[in-house]
Amino acid sequence: MTAQLTLVSHLLCPYVQRAAIALLEKDVAFERVVIDLAQKPNWFVKISPLGKVPLLRVPQADGKEAVLFESNVICEYLEETQPGPRLHPEDPLARAEHRAWMEFGSAILADLWGYETTRDAEVFEQKRQALVAKFARVEAALGDGPYFAGTRFSLVDAVFAPIFRYFDVFDQISDSHIFDATPKVRAWRKALAERPSVRHAVVPEYPQHLRAFLQKHEAHLLTLAGRA
Repeated sequence: MTAQLTLVSHLLCPYVQRAAIALLEKDVAFERVVIDLAQKPNWFVKISPLGKVPLLRVPQADGKEAVLFESNVICEYLEETQPGPRLHPEDPLARAEHRAWMEFGSAILADLWGYETTRDAEVFEQKRQALVAKFARVEAALGDGPYFAGTRFSLVDAVFAPIFRYFDVFDQISDSHIFDATPKVRAWRKALAERPSVRHAVVPEYPQHLRAFLQKHEAHLLTLAGRA
């Protein structure tokens, strides 16, 4: 494919980061267009059926443009059409298992949303406990690492890397103790943080943007800063 792809993005969206990591891993040239979801541009509303990011704008040979939405769909399309390293296993069963763990990553993000936005201490603790339980399941699924499938980076890694990135900021505010009993998850998190595609999937100012988001939501998490 000779025409450049365009990834319509938001500065904090973990689903955008999945697609960006996949593009970077495959060394595919692409343009990023960042929008404000609080003030969606008219052109975005017209082409986004769900009003969400990411979108992948794909130029066609006839001069028209296809628009893909939903991060996992975008990642699967990139896997099927773009050169570079394979990010899914070749074995059908292993590939299906990876897709299932990608969905599990989305379930973690659902709890994480409540964890980071709630103002209520009780809800916060409920979400923290839910995250502890989910990462315990991830711990049981991990092998020797450094990545989910061993030495080979996969789309499961692309899904979980943005999840762990949240905690790089959260841990500076207050230790959640979410990963205390999951040494394999901690090692995986560290390996992903060092991956160039993961580092470059967000702007350098990501931590500041995330803190501003927490302040906007008056998150309970911020009240824990400085506590023992």
